[in-house]
Amino acid sequence: MKKDFGFTKDELKIIKKLNTPSKIQDFLNSLEINFEEEGDTSYSPRTVLKKRKAHCVEGAVLAAAILRYHGQKPLILDLETSNDDFDHVVALFNKNGYWGAISKTNHAVLRYREPVYKTIRELVMSYFHEYFLNKNGKKTLRKYSDPVNLEIFDNKNWMTTEDEIWFVPEYLTKIPHKRIVPLRHLFSLRKADKIEIDAGEITEYKEKK
Repeated sequence: MKKDFGFTKDELKIIKKLNTPSKIQDFLNSLEINFEEEGDTSYSPRTVLKKRKAHCVEGAVLAAAILRYHGQKPLILDLETSNDDFDHVVALFNKNGYWGAISKTNHAVLRYREPVYKTIRELVMSYFHEYFLNKNGKKTLRKYSDPVNLEIFDNKNWMTTEDEIWFVPEYLTKIPHKRIVPLRHLFSLRKADKIEIDAGEITEYKEKK
């Protein structure tokens, strides 16, 4: 019998059905994007399931919790950018020795990755050319973290607490990150093409005004 990790029967009805990374990704896509209209948030998986909305970190943490229920380690990974862009966080899964990623985003890029990558760096590099500023095409991905196993926060009840779990993003800002772009290459990076920028403008959910 599987451990319920403190989730309620109603929560488990959802989680039990999401028994593949693909199904988890479809579920994340069905959630509205969390535009944080009333200020910054760091929802727990329980709160995301209740509110039916999430931003990238919240989506990644929920995905990690669901993967854990189904027997995988609850792993997330931080993608760090230059100062003029926003970091991105994904949940990691492994299938037959190959890495894939589950991602919550409102844009056409930085999304799900099939488990075809032999190393974490290979997976990270699949995001490099997609990661640019729409205003000028500047490529901004700079570093990535090692996988973070969220079991380290079990004593904080990270999956089912009603409180916000700021300790997760705060931890991601403190751990070492590995450099992607050699410093001597920074000023020679080619900008994204106009058609790529146009595609980058596509969003899944529109902010309510």
